Amino acid sequence: MAGNETLLLGQAEVARTMRLPDYIDAVEDAFRRLGEGRVTVPGVVHMAAPDGTFHIKSAAFLGEPHYVAVKVNGNFPDNRQKNGLPTIQGAIILCDGRNGSLLAVIDTGEVTAMRTGAATAVAAKHLAPPDTAVATVIGCGIQGRVQMLALQAVLPVVTVYAFDLDRQRCEAFAARMRDETGLDVIAVDELADATRASQAIVTCTSSRKPFLGREHVSPGTFIAAVGADNADKQELHAELLRQSKLVVDLIDQCAEMGELHHALDAGVMQRSDVYAELSQVVARSGQPGMRTDDIVIFDSTGTAIQDVAAAGMIYERAKARGIGTAMRFA
Repeated sequence: MAGNETLLLGQAEVARTMRLPDYIDAVEDAFRRLGEGRVTVPGVVHMAAPDGTFHIKSAAFLGEPHYVAVKVNGNFPDNRQKNGLPTIQGAIILCDGRNGSLLAVIDTGEVTAMRTGAATAVAAKHLAPPDTAVATVIGCGIQGRVQMLALQAVLPVVTVYAFDLDRQRCEAFAARMRDETGLDVIAVDELADATRASQAIVTCTSSRKPFLGREHVSPGTFIAAVGADNADKQELHAELLRQSKLVVDLIDQCAEMGELHHALDAGVMQRSDVYAELSQVVARSGQPGMRTDDIVIFDSTGTAIQDVAAAGMIYERAKARGIGTAMRFA
């Protein structure tokens, strides 16, 4: 491919370049780079739409390789029912930070799902009980599948409880994931019994009302709160955050649009109450001041450093393997 050509990569082509373990490696490296001051992350831009939202996230890797990525995503929760389209659609534009060259335009469906699961895997690797055998996944959509695979990748999980407001969807999900993972995946009607029996919990819903409280969680549990990716969404009661060790992907972003945002608004937490950013956890050895009976929450709003890390690896592999369509924009 000539130096001034751009690589176009659709969802199927992206899937040929990367598997979940590759995303986990890329995302862990990205958070380590952030902790070392080798990443630039501007703020998120949000735009409302009648039935959804758009957001624009960007980040740059400094040094070599010097990649700059800008992601534009539309998030329309009712898209499948109303329009037969995916909930999330968009593109990542990957550029060479040294000279501005447009390197690639990459579909975001696969990337967003996988890099989100990869962040949970990285957080669980460093923060969850290492002997975690029982987990609960709340939300049985595409992200629920990826989150279960992410937990399985880093923890010795044996049993997973699955919960969704749609019982039929939940049962189908449990059957499908039993076949895919070999785990004992059980569809449940009562959320509290499942979560109290779990050492790891993932919430990945589009809820706008909190449903997981302190009474649902046993001491020593790791929680990945994934669903709150804009200021209107909330899955965890603010009081649960106050009584836990809170780790965020980016504190400024979580204060604007994550679970932390709601705890700040409720007046039960201050920014100084946050235990750490994930980059600090990845970069340091051990977690000072953390006890085995602490409830640890990872507030995962999804960051552009995950996108630039994944996009850079996808581009390099696709280029080396002749995957994608090369075209000249200028």
